[in-house]
Order: sequence, then structure tokens, then C-alpha cells
Amino acid sequence: MTLRIIPRSWLRSIKSLLPLLFALSFIVVLLVNNVIPAIGQQPRQEIRGVWMTTNDKDILRDRRKLGDAITQLKRLNFNTIYPVVWNSGYAMYPSPVAQQRDIQPFVYRGLDGQDMIADLISQAHRQGLLVIPWFEFGFMTPPTSELALNNPDWLTQKQDGSQTSNGAGGEVVWLNPFHPEVQKFITELVLEITTQYNADGIQFDDHMSLPSEFGYDEYTVALYTKETKKTPPTDFQDAAWVKWRANKITAFMSQLNQAVKAVKPNAIFSISPNYYEFAYKHHLQDWLAWVRLDIADELIVQVYRPNLESFVDKINRPEMQEAQLKIPTGVGIMTGLRNRPVAIEQIKSQVMAVQEYGLGAAFFYYESLWEDAPESIGDRLSHFSAFFPYSAFRTALQLPRRAATFPPPPAPKPDPKNKQQQPIKNSPPSPSPTTSKK
Repeated sequence: MTLRIIPRSWLRSIKSLLPLLFALSFIVVLLVNNVIPAIGQQPRQEIRGVWMTTNDKDILRDRRKLGDAITQLKRLNFNTIYPVVWNSGYAMYPSPVAQQRDIQPFVYRGLDGQDMIADLISQAHRQGLLVIPWFEFGFMTPPTSELALNNPDWLTQKQDGSQTSNGAGGEVVWLNPFHPEVQKFITELVLEITTQYNADGIQFDDHMSLPSEFGYDEYTVALYTKETKKTPPTDFQDAAWVKWRANKITAFMSQLNQAVKAVKPNAIFSISPNYYEFAYKHHLQDWLAWVRLDIADELIVQVYRPNLESFVDKINRPEMQEAQLKIPTGVGIMTGLRNRPVAIEQIKSQVMAVQEYGLGAAFFYYESLWEDAPESIGDRLSHFSAFFPYSAFRTALQLPRRAATFPPPPAPKPDPKNKQQQPIKNSPPSPSPTTSKK
């Protein structure tokens, strides 16, 4: 005798529901297959980039050479190019803003008279690479530039009244990042780049900052005294004095982020500072706050260290791990300078280290990838082809769009001091100092 566990009436009911249950299960499978990849893909994009500097100008000026370079980068599975657009107080593109300010009566153009940045963007996009223009010199400019000579009240100074410092860019002076006219000028340039080109974003590096010795100019002293009821301390590394100035730069970067996103919501707001301890203490650049306040869409930390142990120490820090959980994060790797070539074995060990920590990589700079190197071009190319054996597609649309914490700035007002735009002459000045990062 068989024991009936399920009554016949229940079996008839279940059979009648089978088509509905099948349809529901099919819908659930479709939803899972669509939702899970979207969740998994949204916050993670591997950065595989290279900077193109003023040293790469010959490539940028020649359409054929540029096309070959982009094809080579695509073949090696790179996905992002960071071309310089602001260096030594000059714009590397046709800039009405710079011309109207009487700081640049010429324009850099290609051999065929082309706009080099527009040409790069067009060719790179056809190959599926992102282009994020690199605003290199930030608040820094040579003392002999028209920008510095025509705007002496925009410059800041040390306690002893001196205005210059020496570094990778040679002898430079610093625009006062707390001065409203300086902020307005930088914003105008950045918005000009953002609106004039079909680029994928804008990048600011370690020069969007101020050496901690500076800030003792008349304007900044008066502002600090007004807000704190104190005069700036003689110790330029005093914690409160450092924090006040760093917070001012952070507030400006937030306003700049808002201004950029107002005209191009999908623009990638990229930052490329030094490692955090150095950036904050010595250059008032609190980039960890920029990450936490949703100012930065991607982070590439410059770690130009020949010693592998020191290199790994800089990339394996809590602030790197924190940023990595939130936005695409990479490491800047030095591939060589004209007077300081870097061996491929050093580059290889550093690439392996960043990949082990799940970080992206950007190389400084294009010409030193396989030119001006201690090894043959073929040997360098062979190693680079092994670094990224598969492609890693990037698109600005995959990045989560966020609003910065601070309110947006008011729309820039026309400056009555600006002169009417004059025809731009195609007569570039003497070459700017060799570009290099720390």
C-alpha cells in the first residue's frame, strides 16, 4: 500500500501553476544576470595610462607619428592618455583666456597647423582610448613668464619675502591659491579646456598645491588674521597653519569640481599627487580629503622610487587602500628622464607590485617608454607587451557621478581689464624647461 504524502487536489493545483512558476524563474534569472555585472563593474576600472609631456611635443605635432604612437599604445592594451595642456605658464592649445590676459601672444600648433590636443583626442577616441588633459603646472610658473611678470600681486611668498623655489620645473614662483583672482583665472582656463574639447576629463597633479614655506604674502596674512584673530606662526609647519591653508585649497578644488561638472557632468576629475604624508605636510595638498569629499573621480599617486622596498611601502598604505575602495586608483611609475634612464627590470618589478595590490598604473612619460632607454626598443616593447596581456576597457560613463560636498561657485564674471581678443600669432617662444615630475 502506497502512502500518499501529497493529496491529488494539491497535485492538480501545482500542475496548473507550473507555467507561471517557470515564467517567474526566467524573469529572476534575467534580473540577476543584468544586475550583478552592473554592480560589479561600476566602481572598478583599471587605469593603464601614460603621460605625454612637453618632451613628447614632436610626436604631438606630427599627425603620422601620433597615430603610430596611439596604435602602439592600443596594441599594448593601454587605455588612457594624459597630454599636457598647461606648462610653464603657457597653454599648449589655442587659448583665448591666456591671450586675453596678455600672457600668451602665440599658440602651439602641429606641423599642419592643427590643434594638437584636438587631433590627439580624435585619434585616440577612434582607437578606444580615453584622453584626460593634464593641467601640469597648477599654481606654479617660471618667474620670467608673462603670467608672473604681468600679475605680481598674484604671487605668494615666504617669510623672508622671497618668492622662488627650486624643483623639477627649475626655478619657479607660486600663484597664491587663496587669492580670488588667481582662483578665477585657473577656473577660466580649466573650463576652457573642458568645454573646448571632447576630452574625457581633466587632471591635476602635485603642483595644484603650495609648498608649506609659502603663504606669508600680504593678502594671505590678512585673510588668516581676519578668520582666526591670530597672525600666521613663524613655524610654517605649525599644524593649525598647515591645516588652514590645506583646507582653503580643498575648498577651491571642490568649487573647481563643481564648475567642471556643471558644464560636463561625465568629466573625470583626476588627481595625481605625491604620496599622502609628503603631499599634505610639504605641499598643503590634502588629497585624502578630496577623495573623502567626492572631489576626485580617480587617483594616481606618483611613486618615483628606484628602491622596490620603498616603492612598495608607499603603495601599501591605509590611505591608498581607502581610496581604492571608492574610486579607480593607480600608481605613477617612472620610466625614465632624458638625463636619467630607468632600466626595464626596475619598471617590471614595480608593475608587478602594483598589480599584486590590485592597483592601476600610469607611466611617466611616453618618450621614455622605449626611447631614451638603456635597452633596445625591441627589448622594451617585449616587456611592455607582457605587462597587460589582456585589454581593460574604460569609459567615463562607467564612473559613478557624484556631487562635491561644497556648494558650486557663482558663474565667472567678465573681467573689465581684459582686452579684446587679438589674432593669435603662430610664433612659439623658446622651448620651456624640460618637464619632469618628482
